[in-house]
Amino acid sequence: MSLVERDLKVIWHPYTQMKTALPPIPIVRGEGACLYDEDGKCYIDAVSSWWVNIHGHAHPYIAQKVAEQLIKLEHVIFAGFTHPTAIELAERLLNILPSNQQKAFYSDNGSTAVEVAIKMCLQYWHNQGKQRTKILAFKNAYHGDTFGAMAVSGRSAFTAAFDSLLFEVEFIDLPDPSNIENLKSQISNLKSELACFIFEPLVQGAAGMLMYEAEYLDQLMSHCRKEEVLLIADEVFTGFGRTGKPFACDHVSTPPDIMCFSKGLTGGTMAFGLTTCTQQIFDAFLSDDRLKTLFHGHSYTANPVACSAGLASLDLFLEPSTKENINRIATGHRQFALKIKDHPRIRTTRQTGTILAMEWETASDTSYFSTLRDTLYKYFLDAGVILRPLGNIVYILPPYCITDEQLSYIYSKIESALDEV
Repeated sequence: MSLVERDLKVIWHPYTQMKTALPPIPIVRGEGACLYDEDGKCYIDAVSSWWVNIHGHAHPYIAQKVAEQLIKLEHVIFAGFTHPTAIELAERLLNILPSNQQKAFYSDNGSTAVEVAIKMCLQYWHNQGKQRTKILAFKNAYHGDTFGAMAVSGRSAFTAAFDSLLFEVEFIDLPDPSNIENLKSQISNLKSELACFIFEPLVQGAAGMLMYEAEYLDQLMSHCRKEEVLLIADEVFTGFGRTGKPFACDHVSTPPDIMCFSKGLTGGTMAFGLTTCTQQIFDAFLSDDRLKTLFHGHSYTANPVACSAGLASLDLFLEPSTKENINRIATGHRQFALKIKDHPRIRTTRQTGTILAMEWETASDTSYFSTLRDTLYKYFLDAGVILRPLGNIVYILPPYCITDEQLSYIYSKIESALDEV
């Protein structure tokens, strides 16, 4: 029985329940920006395996550090115990985050990092005897697939089966020069009810790589701070260099109260989550009253192996060559966007750092379920490139180790698709 036959017999893959879905491709190894199937075919991972991989697949340095940790300590309960790698990772990350971030809370993925942040905010007010229970979020937001994360995400086909069970959220438009003052007024009118404002800074990934300007986000954040609305920056996607700076919040002057991380946190090596917060948030839970405790924990909280992967990834991220690679990719994206912007099949292009999105003209459905999406996905796979369009939006989000030759090949295949598909 082949790998594909064995897989189809026992595994339920995400987003692939359609009977017409392509069978899974059996990947047996990775190296750099490439993944190899059982027949030896190379696929350039142009989407970083759902945005997690930043240094390349099977990176030897990360593998070495993970192996070293495995023979020292694989896991220990993190309630009443601690270990060196968790402490060091928290210390080093807090050192490069906005200076108001003072405490680190570990979990196990992006959705749970968001769940922790939401619970921190809601209980922050509860612990002070204040009824501020509403949450503010952007329309079209995506913050994860667990219930709290779904609730603060935009309502869509992905949440439809659960909409009646999700708690109420105030959704607002992305800020721009035409609406910023109105958005501030909405916040002021709700301020006595609002617990927090959660947002994906600068780029809404799953919504189609929708981008907005840091200037207007900063104005919103500053206004929320004035109205004592807590700020949650969901940097699960944008963190660790994707926007051209170490973190998307480095583009604004108002620091958030809470930040959420996953994906690139371990360089794409394994699942891990982290929520950081200010001393003020932490102090609202520090009490002799046990009922003020944040009752949240995971069996694998602060797993030493994941912490080691995070430390190794951070070593690589802070190397000067990584910043050079980020700038190189951003430059390549800009040049390619200029080259194709007037093509009749291109409606618009948009870019922030290493993220390039191209919106295609199409007479068919432009949603995630567009048939154009399926056609383009297969076209690129046949060419040895992993690009997973979001409806009619094709985006490139490669590992930082991708070569100029690999980037050029991706660009050339997109140009071919513009003329052939």
